[in-house]
Amino acid sequence: MKEKVAIILVNFNGKKYLPDCLSSLANLDYPKDNLKIFFIDNGSSDDSLEYAKNNYKDFEYVINGKNLGFAEGNNVGIKKAIDLGFDFAYLINQDTISEPDSLKKLVYVMQNNENIAAVQPRLMLWPEKDKVNSLGNSIHYLGFGFSGGGYQKFSGDLTPQEIAYPSGAAVLIKTEVLKKIGSFDAKLFAYHEDLDLGWRMRLAGYKILVAPDAVVYHKYEFSRSIGKYYFMERNRFICLLENYKLGTLILIFPALLFMEIGLFVYSIFSGFWLQKLKVYGYFLRQRNWQEIIRERRERRAIRVRRDREVIKLFTGKIEFQEIDNFILKYAVNPLFNFYFNILKFLVRW
Repeated sequence: MKEKVAIILVNFNGKKYLPDCLSSLANLDYPKDNLKIFFIDNGSSDDSLEYAKNNYKDFEYVINGKNLGFAEGNNVGIKKAIDLGFDFAYLINQDTISEPDSLKKLVYVMQNNENIAAVQPRLMLWPEKDKVNSLGNSIHYLGFGFSGGGYQKFSGDLTPQEIAYPSGAAVLIKTEVLKKIGSFDAKLFAYHEDLDLGWRMRLAGYKILVAPDAVVYHKYEFSRSIGKYYFMERNRFICLLENYKLGTLILIFPALLFMEIGLFVYSIFSGFWLQKLKVYGYFLRQRNWQEIIRERRERRAIRVRRDREVIKLFTGKIEFQEIDNFILKYAVNPLFNFYFNILKFLVRW
């Protein structure tokens, strides 16, 4: 294979993951002359950087003085990949283990499908290797993002499928696409940044695939941290405001308002209400709205698809694999799915 691939791994205090992760990357079955691993350290305070340097001297190391987050940390590596003329940027999490042929199979899918911006491997859980972590991620029309096929046994279908957006845990992206549409939105920091990039790819007319034949294992751990709640909720709103057309925002507003009332009540009982108020406070600042408006203009410049086309791969049901809630499943989801079916009919732009 002649395509040059830059593997970008952002590390933050990842010592417990690195032995398995880096060993699997070093053993990838891909021409070494066309492969370079960029180890981006986000100000780690453990000895993970020293471990990597001592054991993998042929990596290129980029040391950030602080934790830039997943989004900007990867942007640093993406810029290097673009500047050095790599064909693809392969983003991989520190808590993954790659099958030796996984990268080669991803490149093969990219070579044999037109108009593809990104390809995600089949992400399987570790150590429960027979269970799926992600077969591509889903976007709810109110901005929630979640993995598809999580915690289920793999069906065995190896045919590449189009998906709404790829998991940031492992994804191969054409650098030509990133030059055109931009990389991650740095202000999102660590949540919804992959959702936003995938949404932007589809606005620009590209497809995103999952390649089930390429396998990467993910040591996934679900977190209910308060800080995560703030970023997920804030970033969900940012994605909606920056990517939907105004008419679509108006149409989803009744459902969004109803959802917000329910989420605020939930936040009170769950102890997240201060974070919820902090989210609302973010949107009271003029400079934040100026940034959102600037981003909307930039996305309008690259847009070739209407919202009507983009939301075809969206969903009306919230299906977090980590949450099995009776009210969500039997009351909230049917109501919001009904609204989504109406929305798909009404959106003409």
